[in-house]
Amino acid sequence: MEVTDRIASLEQRVQMQEDELQLLKSALADVVRRLNISEEQQAMQNRKGPTKARPLMPTLPLRPVVNNGTVLPKKTSGSLPSPSGARKDTSSPANKSTVKRAGSTERVGPMRRESPGDPKSSRTRTGSTSSNCSGKKTSESKPKDPVFSAEEGYVKMFLRGRPVTMYMPKDQVESYNLEAKADLPAKKLKLDWVYGYRGRDCRSNLYLLPTGETVYFIASVVVLYNVEEQLQRHYTGHNDDVKCLAVHPDKITIATGQVAGTSPDGKQLCPHVRVWDSVSLNTLHVLGMGFFDRAVTCIAFSKSNGGSNLCAVDDSNDHVLSVWDWQKEERLAEVKCSNEAVFAADFHPTDTNIIVTCGKSHLYFWTLESGSLVKKQGLFEKQEKPKFVLCVTFSENGDTITGDSSGNILVWGKGTNRISCAIQGAHEGGIFALCMLRNGTLVSGGGKDRKLVSWDGNYQKIQEVEIPESYGPVRTVAESKGECVLIGTTRNYVLQGTLYGEFNPITQGHTDELWGLAVHPSKPQFLTCGHDKHITLWDSSSHHPVWSKTIEDAAQSAGFHSSGAVVAIGTQTGRWLVLDTETKDLVTVHTDGSEQLSVMRYSPDGHFLAIGSHDNYIYIYGVSDNGRKYSRVGKCSGHSSFITHLDWSVDSQYLMSNSGDYEILYWIPSACKQVVSVEATRDIEWASCTCTLGFQVFGLWPEGSDGTDINGVCRSHEKKLLVTGDDFGKVHLFSYPCSQFRAPSHIYGGHSSHVTNVNFLHDDSYLISTGGKDMSIMQWRVV
Repeated sequence: MEVTDRIASLEQRVQMQEDELQLLKSALADVVRRLNISEEQQAMQNRKGPTKARPLMPTLPLRPVVNNGTVLPKKTSGSLPSPSGARKDTSSPANKSTVKRAGSTERVGPMRRESPGDPKSSRTRTGSTSSNCSGKKTSESKPKDPVFSAEEGYVKMFLRGRPVTMYMPKDQVESYNLEAKADLPAKKLKLDWVYGYRGRDCRSNLYLLPTGETVYFIASVVVLYNVEEQLQRHYTGHNDDVKCLAVHPDKITIATGQVAGTSPDGKQLCPHVRVWDSVSLNTLHVLGMGFFDRAVTCIAFSKSNGGSNLCAVDDSNDHVLSVWDWQKEERLAEVKCSNEAVFAADFHPTDTNIIVTCGKSHLYFWTLESGSLVKKQGLFEKQEKPKFVLCVTFSENGDTITGDSSGNILVWGKGTNRISCAIQGAHEGGIFALCMLRNGTLVSGGGKDRKLVSWDGNYQKIQEVEIPESYGPVRTVAESKGECVLIGTTRNYVLQGTLYGEFNPITQGHTDELWGLAVHPSKPQFLTCGHDKHITLWDSSSHHPVWSKTIEDAAQSAGFHSSGAVVAIGTQTGRWLVLDTETKDLVTVHTDGSEQLSVMRYSPDGHFLAIGSHDNYIYIYGVSDNGRKYSRVGKCSGHSSFITHLDWSVDSQYLMSNSGDYEILYWIPSACKQVVSVEATRDIEWASCTCTLGFQVFGLWPEGSDGTDINGVCRSHEKKLLVTGDDFGKVHLFSYPCSQFRAPSHIYGGHSSHVTNVNFLHDDSYLISTGGKDMSIMQWRVV
């Protein structure tokens, strides 16, 4: 077994175990919450005197239920979830009663929705458990509404039953009315640019259209990128992770398949295929609602009958292969394909009734005959059977060509299931991609060896070139203009180049969870950093990286000095570093505590740096020499949970902090002293507004929120807009101030994971949002 295969297998098992642990935690938290409710009810009954005997537990369900109302399967399904499927990681303090609620992309067990009038949809699948989700949250008690005290001049809101008291400026107390309705903001957002590409775990998802646009996807957005004109268009019909993509023979119609998801109110979102027009971006057809399970992982159009058929493979235990007449939205046939992972499915170029699928330890030739699919297994005979058949394509004469994990290219004679030609050891390690060019040249892309090899019609090697190590292994290869090819890599790069070398990245992205975001104080630039240890400074005008740098630790947070000369990066280990913004050179490095640093915030005058840590402390440093010299002032101690957000006052004299247990505290950072006087803090003018708790922002919290649903908040510099990023993949735009309960907002999708951070550029022209597990960066124009 190859090392890469073993690592992939182990990663899959770890991911499944993590998911199982999270589900168990959620179930346990639900039991604890119900016990508390039960004890309260019993105490009330005891106060009222004896009554008829009643059970102690308020009818616990037979199977554990997660907070969002989804019934858990008794055992894990064994499928590897989408990377955005893992729940957002939070360090729960002791006083938080439950783990984080499922985000928009939490897949809790396999999901099925039956079409009542369709006998075919009632098929059963081994081990595929239906979840009877009601769409209601399990909380029996209605959340408390906020309370306004005119005497004290505060509003008290409740998060998970905990009171959060927020004092308002004195001059607003008399005129404030809690019942008044807030207005929608006058401005809106328009998706302008999407940074990143999903190559890490998806295949065959990169194509060039006749319009000159390169089409690929990340998160729930399909990107159409014209590299020459530097323009992007976006198809945004999906509501969760896109996992596969196919282009019709007409080169205009496109099909994309997505995963199952969960909406903010706990309802299940079905996996399905959308067929759409790449010119108008209009959706033409939606296929498989209630039929597919978990996710659609492979799709392809037929080639010889005008492309009227479409085949798809889902991510159920049986990896069901189905064939559709997509224009009529009719399913023509379905069959259990394999108990193991399926990596590719494609129609034969000249025979519409033949479909080839490949995956873990299988290569099948399917024939569509009168509504059923008949299987012929590929016979490896003398050839050693590979662990994985990774990719498939076809030659001009109709032969099937496969690439496998043993590094061999095998040619299967047209109409047969036998090998007619074998290229042993074409690559060292797995062959992740095969592409047949218009001129009959076959191109193979290697994983372990990162090589791009071209072969002639007799399968003799023409040329071999190695992709630079920094770009990572080849994931997919597609034909581009002239002699150029497009290459997608597992490190989420899209490269343009030739078969002779010289590869230029046309897009790139992060490869692990993304949290850190900071905007330059005076230039159209922003910086992102993530758990992949990569730091990138981006130019929002050219949409290209200014520079990238790799560090030793997973990065969590970032903040620019007010001069823009340096930027501070906080990591998950307590180490933090300062980089020169121009040269990316290291200026200094320090360590405070051993836990993650969630916030790095310079004071407006540039003389202080405040660092919020998961060890409950705020570390304060004096800053001099334009951000190049640092001396520790001390640490602010007083929070009983981890620090989540920090804001400085306009005069740099005060600091406001939020923590994981919904505390709002105020500090004099120069002395590391807490300010407990309400009168001293209620009228302070704040330079920024990133704290999620406070009088000016409490209207952003949705009803029944658990206090961790909002990850990032930012106020525009002109102080008229407030934007939030939430756990359901949504960006919300509010009017500022946002101090009316349940304020209305414009809501924008695109991310398929928790939105970890949001920030306006220095001139408020654009907003930047980052996705956690989807690793995407989205740039929105403020219009």
